[in-house]
This record gives sequence, structure tokens and C-alpha cells, in this order.
Amino acid sequence: MKMKPWSWFLPLLFSLPPLASACPSPCSCSAGIVDCSYHGLLTKSLPASFPSSTQVIRLEKNNLISIPNGLLDNLPDIREVYLQHNPWHCDCDIMYLRSWLQGQQKRGLYRDVTCVTPEPMKGRVIMYLSEDELVTTCQYWYCNLALVSQFCLFIFIVVQGVLLIFVILSLHRFQRIAREARRTAKELQQHSETYVYSNSPLSNYDRT
Repeated sequence: MKMKPWSWFLPLLFSLPPLASACPSPCSCSAGIVDCSYHGLLTKSLPASFPSSTQVIRLEKNNLISIPNGLLDNLPDIREVYLQHNPWHCDCDIMYLRSWLQGQQKRGLYRDVTCVTPEPMKGRVIMYLSEDELVTTCQYWYCNLALVSQFCLFIFIVVQGVLLIFVILSLHRFQRIAREARRTAKELQQHSETYVYSNSPLSNYDRT
């Protein structure tokens, strides 16, 4: 029986590993180890996910200030993540990493994962930070947002007030023009009636 031209492609297609297990760029992968160290990675340039079979992730010697929420979840075989030598910024955005570190059994591996900024937090071990400390930074952020929102609302109210004043002045001007127009029309009507009366035959007879 003659095989279809594309039938040879099906076994090859099914033999390929699923996309979820692909090694994320620019990291290298080998035997369950995903090595992303020494790549100068920023938080925003981290891989969106790691293979589900990952056991070790190396993220040391990068420029990470936080870890995106959920990045280290759904990795059932994960044993350790190397996080040292990154400029961690310990504010509201570090809460996910702190929670993940606190959930690890081998906490001793992460005692050198410390804050670099802000200055009051410098040298502090991330997993030992209290929630109250980090929530306070979140409140500062929300306060700044609230302040900006209030300022924008104030500008909006001022603009609305200026527009309202402009509309009121325009209406007064229109009313004044309308009154002047009515007065002018009335005067023209009176002059017209006077002219008609003065030029009527009866008026000429009275003058004789």
C-alpha cells in the first residue's frame, strides 16, 4: 500500500518534546538544571517559565531586583534556586520571593540572599523580613498613587470650573447682544413708523 507523503512526519512530530519542556532563552539546560547565571538578566527579561521537570535553577550573578509573581510555582521537582549576587530591592515587589523562600525546607541555602536596596534594608536576609515592613512600602506606593490621583482630580475640577465660567460669560454676552439687537430692532421699527406717518397724505394735509 502506498504511504501518504506526510505520513513519515507524524512519528517525528510525536517524538518531539513538548514546548513546556523547552529550555528558555538565554539559559542553558542539562539534566534538570537550568543555568541562567552570569547573563546580566533583569527582572523583566527573566524567562516567563521553566520546564516542569526543572530541579535546579541558577540565577546568581544577574541584575535581578525581584522575581515575578508565580515564576517559581508549578515546579514539582525543584530542589534549589541559586539567587546570590543580585541587587535585590526589598520593597513591595519582593513579597513573592520572600514567601517562596519561607516555604522552602532547606532555608540554610538562602541565608545569603540579602537586600541591597533601599538603604534601611541593606544586608537584611530576604526570607526573614517581616510582612509589616514590606506592607509599609506598599502603603507608600499606594499613598503616592492616591496623591497623584487627587492632584489629577483637582486639575480636572479646575478645568471644569474654568469651562463653566467661560460658558456663563458667553451666555451673559449672548444675552447682552440679544438685548441690544432687540433694542436696535425696536428703534428701527419706531423710526420706520415715524417715517411712514410723516410721509402719509394725512400728515401732508395737516401741515397745510
